[in-house]
Amino acid sequence: MSTNEKVTKLQKELSDKGVKYCIGAYVDIHGVPKAKVVPIDHLGHMAKGSERYTGYALDGLGQAPNDDELTSVPDLDSVIQLPWEPKIAWMAADNHFQGKPYPLNTRVALKNQMAKAAELGYGMNLGIECEIFLLKQDAEGKLSVPDAEDKLTKPCYDVRGFTNSFSWLDKMASAINGLGWDLYSFDHEDANGQFEFDFNYADALTTCDRLIFFRYMAKHYAKEEGLLATMMPKPFADKTGNAAHFNMSLYDLKSGKNLFACDPKDDPRGIGLTPLGYMFIGGILKHGRALCAVFAPTVNSYKRLVRRGAMSYFTWAPVFNSYGSNNRTNSVRVPSGGGRCESRNADGAVNPYLAAALVLAAGLEGIREGLDPGNPNEDNLYDISESERSKRGIEFLPQTLQEAVAAFAADPLVEQALGKELKEEFIRYKTEEWQAYHLTVSKWEVERYSYMF
Repeated sequence: MSTNEKVTKLQKELSDKGVKYCIGAYVDIHGVPKAKVVPIDHLGHMAKGSERYTGYALDGLGQAPNDDELTSVPDLDSVIQLPWEPKIAWMAADNHFQGKPYPLNTRVALKNQMAKAAELGYGMNLGIECEIFLLKQDAEGKLSVPDAEDKLTKPCYDVRGFTNSFSWLDKMASAINGLGWDLYSFDHEDANGQFEFDFNYADALTTCDRLIFFRYMAKHYAKEEGLLATMMPKPFADKTGNAAHFNMSLYDLKSGKNLFACDPKDDPRGIGLTPLGYMFIGGILKHGRALCAVFAPTVNSYKRLVRRGAMSYFTWAPVFNSYGSNNRTNSVRVPSGGGRCESRNADGAVNPYLAAALVLAAGLEGIREGLDPGNPNEDNLYDISESERSKRGIEFLPQTLQEAVAAFAADPLVEQALGKELKEEFIRYKTEEWQAYHLTVSKWEVERYSYMF
């Protein structure tokens, strides 16, 4: 079917459902959606790149004021009719420049890596666990938990905390299932005011599109309740942060078979992973410190990647570049039953396209080079000695955004996978973010030092 035929068919289907307007949403380097809106009669024009954008006005798209404009081209297979406003249809989009996919667009970068995997006969499946806070915000911007009864020291899986926020949760769950994402579990998470939604995995591009829409949708439904939904990595120093764990496997493009799955009895290491899966993990660990910059891409991210911090108990956030079986103190975990690996340092601020592109590139390098990640770590890595960690060759992950960006800049894989311009854009924006944070005088500093000196 030609593009024109596809557009004509889609226009009729959407019009019959009451759609009047179409959004083709691409993302900036942070993963924040941007778009123009066109009446449905102009969908065909948008599909051919009619909507033009000044890249210089956007973060991370690498243009100078005198450069030609970018366009956005919607993915006609990614249509979502807004559950709360059926007059609008949302589509994920790619930026193009002078008629070609624009390499600084992170969705394009992921598609490029998926094409490289396809040359080897591989597709990538991805599931992302969505942790999110439902909060209220006062006039001064201070965040707090809106449910006065949600104050247990360990509120994880708390039923009362869940049902007290049922109105927002029901809107979210109903919408997720209505979109066909197959929500299979949701719960009150480990912090007061925090919840998790788990819907079925899909190919990497589809899952990344869904995460972008999930964040947008969650904020809308929270606003209807007079509240704020946020996937900010660490809203509170004394509470667990928001992860967005990446659960990954490769599949055979012809048969659809999961190439990481095997019976644990057939795995010498006993955790249900094929040699291909271990090599993929080997690549992730080889580039683990650089990957941290895209999995945990904000200043705030590194308030989450701590063993305990201001909390009275362990955070279970990963701080080590290591892997193991069903052991949450590793940054890469193979959950019970095997067949996939989970990168646990990804957080709610992740640009999923950028992170998926780089982790796929790392995993493919591990396969090409036959990298062996060694034996899985089964013990509590928070408790073992520094000498034991050194003996096993376990490095710490970066402990600040500045350190992560330095690792990202120094790793040759980054430029190979993302290209020189996208690599440099990320470094520039994240270095500026770190510097702006470092130059800010915080409330903590004023309270500590103004009376001391």
